[in-house]
Parts: sequence; C-alpha cells; structure tokens
Amino acid sequence: MIKPTPNPPDDLSTSPYESLDSRKLHEAAERALDYHLGPNPETKTKPKPRKGALFTASSDHQTETLLANASEDLLSISAIAADLADDVEGTRRSVALALSRLADGVHLMVERALDQIDSPDPGSRQAKA
Repeated sequence: MIKPTPNPPDDLSTSPYESLDSRKLHEAAERALDYHLGPNPETKTKPKPRKGALFTASSDHQTETLLANASEDLLSISAIAADLADDVEGTRRSVALALSRLADGVHLMVERALDQIDSPDPGSRQAKA
C-alpha cells in the first residue's frame, strides 16, 4: 500500500493545524475533555476558594492543628460570654449564659475529636484491615 504523504512528514516546520482557528478548536476540545473527564492526574490544581468567604483556613494545616485552635477559640468564647453574663440581668443574662454553655458543649466535642486523633479506636483499625 502506498501512502500519499510520508510518515513523518519531510518538512518538520509544518503544523498539524490547518489554521489558527483549528488550533483554538483543539485547545477548546482539550479543555472540554478535561472538564468532563477530569484533569490530567499529573497536573495538581489547588481547590477553588468558596465565593463570599472572607476568611479561609490554610489547607496546609493538619486536622489536629485546626481542632486544637478551634478548642482554644471555644474556650475564649465561653469565657467572654460567662463574663458578660455577670454584667447583665434578665433575658440578656440568659442569652449570654446560653452562649457560654453552647461554646462549652462544642468545646467538649472538639476535645473528643482530638482524643480520637491521638488514640484511634482499635476496633476501627480491624474494620479497615
């Protein structure tokens, strides 16, 4: 069988694209495939920040670090609310005490999560194995 063109072409300066428009079409097709089939695993992309987020936590921090900071912040919130409850009366005092108790409850949950990170449940290891 005789081919009408050599393989590879003799002139290496020729582009596989007939025109600039065909190059743009090829790039658009690649973007569409990446969008629908997922990007190339070799290219690492950072997650997009959520819109409207004024503050974000760095993705470089480990879960334990984030939970430890949350625990400290909850203790501070509880202390502020309890201190405020001493200075006000009536329903405002009830609201301040409720905020203090809510912060205490969430603080306990965060501390429990930290305990589970430090010493994972032996039963969970067996389930994974």
